[in-house]
Amino acid sequence: MKKLVLFYNPVSGHAAFKNKLDWIIEAFQRRHIAVILYRTRREGNEEFIPFVQEMQPEGLLVAGGDGTVHEIVNLMMKGGLDLPLGIIGSGTSNDFATYLGVNEDLEAYIDIIAAGRSRRVDLGLVGDTYFINVASGGAMACIAHEVNARFKNSLGKMAYYLKGIGDLPKFRYFPLKVEADGRLYELETFLFVVINSAVVGSMKNVAEHVEVDDGKLDLLSIGKCSIPKLMALSADLIAGKPVSEREDVLHVQAKHFHIESGIPVESDIDGECGPMLPLTIDTVPQAVAIYC
Repeated sequence: MKKLVLFYNPVSGHAAFKNKLDWIIEAFQRRHIAVILYRTRREGNEEFIPFVQEMQPEGLLVAGGDGTVHEIVNLMMKGGLDLPLGIIGSGTSNDFATYLGVNEDLEAYIDIIAAGRSRRVDLGLVGDTYFINVASGGAMACIAHEVNARFKNSLGKMAYYLKGIGDLPKFRYFPLKVEADGRLYELETFLFVVINSAVVGSMKNVAEHVEVDDGKLDLLSIGKCSIPKLMALSADLIAGKPVSEREDVLHVQAKHFHIESGIPVESDIDGECGPMLPLTIDTVPQAVAIYC
């Protein structure tokens, strides 16, 4: 019988995945697949690496939000676990799973996993930390870290929207210098994102021509503009309209970025606190196989 190890976060989102766990196990069992459970802890999941090595599964599953996906990808890369990964989104924000469309029909997705269909996708690398979806800095990083956890669990992604819209008048621009594959860009901005997919902060289609397996990452940064223009950009993002070609938006594709500012700027890596700028970001092509 085929074996898969499920790395699941019992508290992500509304902590509701536990109620779906028996259904998941039964769905795989019907397809003659045994699911071996690994329950995550708040800290110290490094023992997942020897656990997988001992279990010797044919693949891995992860259930949780973007932070849980971020954690398992880093464990896989650092532990040399080159196994296909299935993503069962169960957090407040499931951006990468949303981009791939893998959780729109869970029964159909389990069929894909059972058939072993996968594609290799790129990762980003900041220092010794990998990211699967986004590295950001400025206002977006602050919003992600300032949303109250209880508020987020109650309202889901709407908590980010409400927080962001409420803070728009308080955003402050900062100088940004970007070196992208040898090209230099300078602008005044209040945020930047370096993305692997076109879904960021639960907002779909933020940019055009974004691919997860093209060996490149995409940088987007909104330049200095009026509050009405900023509100219009924000409205388009929430409505799922791409803004990458707008005149106030810098959109650059590259394999390598070096990003700095003249003032202290906090970063965010897949929804988790990252280092202060400067950041050096590299693409790791075709790094992980994803069931899809």
